[in-house]
Amino acid sequence: MSQRLQGKTALITGATGNIGRAIAEAYAAEGAHVVASGRDKDRGNALTAALREQGLRADFAAADLDGGPEASHGLADAARELLGGRIDVLVNNAGVFPGDTTEGTDGPTFDQVFGVNVKAPFFLTQAVVPGMIAAGGGAVVNLGSWVARLGIPVGALYASTKGALETLTRAWAAEFGPQGVRVNAVSPGVIRPRESASPGDLFTRGTPAGGPGEPEAIAAAAVYLASEEAAFVHGAVLDVDGGRIGVAVTQP
Repeated sequence: MSQRLQGKTALITGATGNIGRAIAEAYAAEGAHVVASGRDKDRGNALTAALREQGLRADFAAADLDGGPEASHGLADAARELLGGRIDVLVNNAGVFPGDTTEGTDGPTFDQVFGVNVKAPFFLTQAVVPGMIAAGGGAVVNLGSWVARLGIPVGALYASTKGALETLTRAWAAEFGPQGVRVNAVSPGVIRPRESASPGDLFTRGTPAGGPGEPEAIAAAAVYLASEEAAFVHGAVLDVDGGRIGVAVTQP
């Protein structure tokens, strides 16, 4: 690795899941001291133990980011303590995907999905960015989704939350960029879970890639956006989706 994040500290939410775990691994390999956060303590401790065995710096902070300010602010405090007082990079990755139709979505589900996918990163950013500004700069990387801009017949609630987070990315770039904090997003396409062969190819037909991507592809984009290589990148939503949003391939 090129050590593009050497000397940096990073908090990554949802790091016990597929994409979050890949980001945590990539950040640690690039030299960052990582705090991986998630609800599953067993997975989180296993991840950090594996990284430490490689001589990398990693800690786990359990958190149930339900959307309440207390949970997000509490995680920020715990991460700062583990990281020696500062957070240079925040990755807002944690999210839930119910996959229901509009008709099948009840009130508690609506509140839960918006709480986890929008309110939690909002209040975590609120808690972390002032410290970045005081330290002279930092970076926030949000995780959007291709379904925020390409309508599909299921998951309207999830799509709306990712649309909100991509909008927050641009608004935060305007708000915090002049104070030294860059805010950008990665918009993943269909990503293959590590635990199974494939999530199916229905939504990847007609794309240049022709199939689902690997979580490491998203991690590579998240490394770039957190690094000095992206110093002139503000308010961008980087599509890493195999061409799903921008390209149509006509099959003979």
